[in-house]
Amino acid sequence: MTTIYDFDALQINGQSVRLDQFKGQALLIVNTASACGFTPQFAGLEALHQQYGSQGLVVLGFPCNQFGAQDKGSNDEIAEFCQLNYGVSFPMMAKVDVNGAGAHPLYQWLSKEAPGLLGTKGIKWNFTKFLVGKDGAVLKRYAPTDTPKSLGKDIEAALAA
Repeated sequence: MTTIYDFDALQINGQSVRLDQFKGQALLIVNTASACGFTPQFAGLEALHQQYGSQGLVVLGFPCNQFGAQDKGSNDEIAEFCQLNYGVSFPMMAKVDVNGAGAHPLYQWLSKEAPGLLGTKGIKWNFTKFLVGKDGAVLKRYAPTDTPKSLGKDIEAALAA
């Protein structure tokens, strides 16, 4: 059985990270964009990181430019934007594709494990969120319109499991 811990990703600074370093923690994985109507959700994601990080939640942001070309910048520019505008201190990863033949293997797996509305596998837009339990299994997929604040009860349940 595949879990989140079978994947690697690049941090926004280009360093490789094995996701098995997060064993025993809950993860909230989000495809982000710097110029999207949902971009203010960075503030809510940072609030979740601050509120639940010490209890074992890790928020991982994956910039993506596949939706309306809303994250055109380089990884360095994206990192600077997130820090300056939203005080993001949770881990930001390198820009990835989340759909199509070039989709990051992690996103291929997430989409298969937690299909969207009516069983669709593709990511529909920026700020689609996946909650992963402490065992590495996907618990739930959230739409871009689901605010970070609205995930609190699910995050608390995942941390208590």
